Amino acid sequence: MTGRSRRALARELESLADFTDPSPALEQYLTPPEIAAHLVHLADLQADLEGPIVDLGSGTGMLAIAAALAGADRVVGVDLDRDALELARENAARVDRAAAVDWVQGTVTPQSLPLSFSGTGVAPRIEDGDGVTVLSNPPFGAQRGNRHADRTFLETARSLAAVSYTIHNEGSQEFVESFAADEGGTVTHAFRAAFPIDRRFEFHTEASTELAAEVFRIEWS
Repeated sequence: MTGRSRRALARELESLADFTDPSPALEQYLTPPEIAAHLVHLADLQADLEGPIVDLGSGTGMLAIAAALAGADRVVGVDLDRDALELARENAARVDRAAAVDWVQGTVTPQSLPLSFSGTGVAPRIEDGDGVTVLSNPPFGAQRGNRHADRTFLETARSLAAVSYTIHNEGSQEFVESFAADEGGTVTHAFRAAFPIDRRFEFHTEASTELAAEVFRIEWS
C-alpha cells in the first residue's frame, strides 16, 4: 500500500481534463474522480496493484492514472479512439505520471486483446500468468450499437485478468454475478456510487444529472 488516502487520490484526479469533443457513439464520459479513487483505493487494499494493470476503454485515462498514482508500476491503457489516447497522455503528464502508463490503441474484445504485447513495442510486456488486474468503465449501453457492451468488456477481462474491477449502470448486479459464476469467477466486492454527468450531447435535456452506478470486483479462476 502507498499510504495515499482515498480523499487525497480523488483530489489529485480532479485536475484531469475531460473530453473537449466527446463522441456519443462511444459514450465518452469522464469517470468521476471520486469513483476512480474509491475503486483504486480498494484495489490497493486488496493488493491488486502489485502486478500489471490494464485499463480497458481508458478514455481520459482516469483509472489508469489513478492506479499509477496509487503506486502501480506497470500500467497499460487501451482505447479505440486515438484522440482519447492523446488526451490521456496529456492527463498523465498533468500529474507527473507521463512515464508510468503505456497507451495502446485497440478494440476491447477477447479476440483482439489477449494482451500479450509481444512485438508491439509496448513496455513493459504483459503476458499470461502475470496476475493482471483489469480496471474498466465500459459503456453503459445507452446508445444504439453499444447494447451489452459491458458484457464484451467482462468477457475481455475474463480472458486476461486474475482480478477485474468494472463500473456498470444501476441494476447490473444480477447480470454481473451470473456472468462471473458462469465463467468460473466470483464477485467479492460490490458498491454503489454516484455518477454525475453534465450536459454534453444534444439528447441530454438537463444541465446535469446523476446516475447511480455499481462497481464490482471479480476474482477469475
